[in-house]
Amino acid sequence: MTDMEYSEIKKIVDGLDPVDWVQMRLSANLSPADRVLAGVRAQSFVKSALRGTFSLRFPEMTLSELNMKVLSYLTPVRMGGDI
Repeated sequence: MTDMEYSEIKKIVDGLDPVDWVQMRLSANLSPADRVLAGVRAQSFVKSALRGTFSLRFPEMTLSELNMKVLSYLTPVRMGGDI
């Protein structure tokens, strides 16, 4: 590995949060299904929090409009061209 490659990798690693060993042990003890369920629950929490924030910023929007705003915020949309 060259010094340049090492310094680039070091920049990336230095920018990461430290490893949460307690969380790693907890996750390792979960079944694959429970790990997926935890991710789905976290995603649901984030969407709900974002919907609440948008509802405060845009009180005139209906629930359907807020849901679409959350979806558009969390989904990268590509118009035309190759996907």
